[in-house]
Amino acid sequence: MTGPASLPIRTVGEWVFESHKAYYSPFADVQVDCVLTSPSGSTVTMPTFYDGDGIWRLRFNPGEVGDWTFQLTSRPHNPDFAMSGRFKATANVTRGTLRATPDTGWGYSFEDGTPFLAVGDTVYDLFGMEYCGGDIPGFLERRKAQGFNLLRTRLTISAFHPPAGDFNWQTRPMWPWGGSATAPRFDLFNLNWFKAVDGSIARIEAMGFGLELIMEGWGFEFPFNHRMVFTPEWEQLWMRYVIARYDAYNCVYFWTPLNEYEYYPNGDWNWKPAADRWLIRVARWIKDTAPHGHLVTCHNGPVVPPFADRFRADPEAIDSVNFQYWGTRDKDNAWLAAGIEEVIQHAFAGWQGARLFAEWGYERNPDFENKLPHHEFCDRNHTRRSAWRGISQAMGMINGQENSWGPWMLLDRDQPGTADITVIRNFLTEAVPFETLRPASDLVRGSFATGYRPLALKSVSGEVAVVYYPAGGTAEIAFAGANAQWFDPRSAVWAPATADGAAFTCPPGTDSDGHPLDMVLVLHR
Repeated sequence: MTGPASLPIRTVGEWVFESHKAYYSPFADVQVDCVLTSPSGSTVTMPTFYDGDGIWRLRFNPGEVGDWTFQLTSRPHNPDFAMSGRFKATANVTRGTLRATPDTGWGYSFEDGTPFLAVGDTVYDLFGMEYCGGDIPGFLERRKAQGFNLLRTRLTISAFHPPAGDFNWQTRPMWPWGGSATAPRFDLFNLNWFKAVDGSIARIEAMGFGLELIMEGWGFEFPFNHRMVFTPEWEQLWMRYVIARYDAYNCVYFWTPLNEYEYYPNGDWNWKPAADRWLIRVARWIKDTAPHGHLVTCHNGPVVPPFADRFRADPEAIDSVNFQYWGTRDKDNAWLAAGIEEVIQHAFAGWQGARLFAEWGYERNPDFENKLPHHEFCDRNHTRRSAWRGISQAMGMINGQENSWGPWMLLDRDQPGTADITVIRNFLTEAVPFETLRPASDLVRGSFATGYRPLALKSVSGEVAVVYYPAGGTAEIAFAGANAQWFDPRSAVWAPATADGAAFTCPPGTDSDGHPLDMVLVLHR
């Protein structure tokens, strides 16, 4: 056995050991675990994984300074695995792993207490794009410079999205199991694929990004739409393997069992009580199997009933909801992205966990063939207004761009709305203290047409208010004695704001569609 004698806390250590016993399927026919004892005497069990040629690996990330010991166990017993060892975990300046803190900040903080504002991008096939020759390193460098810190991606890669979304960039097979999609061997894993993913994740870890690692892709695709074939036994073997391989990485912020989980069990995209029960069961199993405490989250499709009702049998099984809703996206109203805040308020009534606004429409690139009609009118104005509507509910954000989310792979350029996300990020981290802001709908007085009502946040100290006007207009703001400024969410330009009594009128002008400007009113006492 080889491995580090010491390593700093919150870094990944890897130990390698070997067995000469021949197994029909070394992935499935033996279970090798490692029981680790911390300096304080607590124990955790970390699964190991087979990596070919008689080699097993243990990856572990200590969170406690001092002397650790460990003991391998196997079932059925194999004397080659009767190994023990020790290592020293040394002090390290680190923010640690991400935790859910629903009552602090905007629901997420690192172990050292630093609040986390999610500024994310959905790149479902990030690993596959790199595997097929895409310039993912260059893409990540640009996203980092733009202020992004979280990527939604999955460990199984799609080739198609209904109704016509063929993924034409795929030049290599990315089936992660043995056999093929027509003759699967779920007791084997494709090590070429996983070793490529290893390289991507190591880079992401070094760059400081976080990942939402989606364990199972869309439920309408094979094998997830055939639960009589992909049985719970194969599902558990799959999830155990990816946990063993990647749970030790700090960049794993979220384990998401199934993208748009209501597809369970048959690929039918409607809310079902059985899907909620499945998610609770699987979430508990992940928590029992993955020792590093990464958040277990769900990503929804349908938005009713509220999550507090869905998970009332075990509300603490799910740490976080990465919430999907697009608002209006028809030809006449996509620019306004109306309805988002109302749906969020309904969905999270009574919910005590953390939450992110994750997906609100992949900004359309008009240079591409329109393979997905429901994206057609999702332009820059939809991107920006949707983001601000989510921000008004004190939620971090994870968007997506048609250039990179799935069917297309155009990684060296962005749609215009990406710049608006960077403006939001800079505003919330430099101009106002985002972690202190809370929704404050009572600040806005008056009646408004659907989608036109300004949306307010106020700091817990009462010293700062932020009011987003989605489409111009006048509103009475109940925040007396304030120094007021307008902030342009496109250009980041500031201008003085004056009130008529308590009423503030949005500056005149139109956006790129000819609709009334959206602007942000910032008030300081």
